Amino acid sequence: MDELIQKLKDLEKEVEIGGGQDKIDKQHAEGKLTARERLELLFDPGTFEEIDKFVKHRNTQFGLDKMKLPADGVITGIGKVNGRPVAAFSQDFTVMGGSLGEMHAKKIVKIMDMAMKLGIPLVGINDSGGARIQEGVDSLYGYGEIFYRNTLASGVIPQITVIAGPCAGGAVYSPAITDFVVMVDKTAQMFITGPNVIKAVTGEDISKEDLGGSFVHNSKSGNAHFLASDDKQAIEMVRKLLSYIPQNNMEEPLPEDNFSIPDISDIHTLVPVDSKKGFDVRDVIKKIVDEGTFFEVHEHFAKSIVVGFARIGGRSVGIVANQPNYLAGVLDIDSSDKAARFIRFLDAFNIPIVTFVDTPGYLPGVKQEHGGIIRHGAKLLYAYSEATVPKITIILRKAYGGAYIAMGSKHLGADFVAAWPTAEIAVMGPDGAANIIFKKDIDASENPEETRKQKIEEYRQLFANPYVAASRGYIDAVIDPRETRTWIEKALEYGSTKVEPRPNKKHGNIPL
Repeated sequence: MDELIQKLKDLEKEVEIGGGQDKIDKQHAEGKLTARERLELLFDPGTFEEIDKFVKHRNTQFGLDKMKLPADGVITGIGKVNGRPVAAFSQDFTVMGGSLGEMHAKKIVKIMDMAMKLGIPLVGINDSGGARIQEGVDSLYGYGEIFYRNTLASGVIPQITVIAGPCAGGAVYSPAITDFVVMVDKTAQMFITGPNVIKAVTGEDISKEDLGGSFVHNSKSGNAHFLASDDKQAIEMVRKLLSYIPQNNMEEPLPEDNFSIPDISDIHTLVPVDSKKGFDVRDVIKKIVDEGTFFEVHEHFAKSIVVGFARIGGRSVGIVANQPNYLAGVLDIDSSDKAARFIRFLDAFNIPIVTFVDTPGYLPGVKQEHGGIIRHGAKLLYAYSEATVPKITIILRKAYGGAYIAMGSKHLGADFVAAWPTAEIAVMGPDGAANIIFKKDIDASENPEETRKQKIEEYRQLFANPYVAASRGYIDAVIDPRETRTWIEKALEYGSTKVEPRPNKKHGNIPL
């Protein structure tokens, strides 16, 4: 028995060294951790149980019969993160560039199936040169099986991807289906076709980093949600993200008993009464949520809207807020997409939605119209209307036209809506409205400019305030800004028993 046990230990060491010390050293020299080191950081100490450690490839063509590929280039298993079970896979770039072949894919598929059956989150750490071309169509089979399971798992268990190295070709579609993507700065890239192919086909000359680097996908394409400075920070982000969300769609997020309440006494000074002046809505958010709990998502993308996780009274919530500091907080193609997808995640995993409104409307322009702002803006309407979790909305200032409706209004099923005294709820801003309504009076006046000012002020007094909407029951309360946190806490408590049945259907047809 001792000999057999020793053989087991020797085999385990052989697998755990991956592609060998030389390749491990090269990985470290590039500023990257190994696949196993990443998993050690992800899981609580001593909790990770590896699965399929001794799996081997079985292809014999193109010299593969002479190659040893420990663990077939991917480590899979289950451990605990913050004391709760999580499934994970981590591609090993030291083993044939982390390339995906038949057995590599089968290991990932197996851990995905286990995560679904057990109802636990799945974390995928990607660091791969792509399909193992020596295995031909078996590699394509593998990607297809993974994509299929990503889709089945969507909205059932949380799926988080870390891009810690290259991720090219068909491999990029698995991360794209998952809920959140973390990219490591400088070492991670994602693209369908690389720079060489692009240059050959289109003549465009571009580097890997400029084509599909982490900042590009965090700021321009919106394909990534978080930007990490290195592997360690990427894993810390995943651990933090998991603390806000439940294990699966049948559970509620775990509350925290210990939390600090921010000083809200000066919150009314943060929002200028003059609706033409900007402010950082994150300053307002941080005054309302539990101290130090706001965790922004998609920070560098579509900056006219802010989304993220937070806690209020220990309860996990999702925040959606217009950002007056950027393009006055307008809704456009990207911000509509950003908010809509986040709202759908919150709804899928039973996380209440808290919305802060200050928007002048949709961004005008030919580029926006031709780019499909109608279709993209409709996604936001759809997401809010579809959501059945508690929906709480605070109108801070401007809420004009269709954007007022789109931002979690009572008309889209919001449960609790309050407005600050600075709120302006109207079809459009006073300037534009007065120019249309009182055009004849202004044109006929001896002093058109003075008449225009008077009419703007007349419209402002009549409509640019929260009280007309309050008189119709479109908002539930007008509150002192200093009461906002307490008001939301009560709404979360009362909303915790919410039940809202919907018509029976296979699924809706969101305007993608």
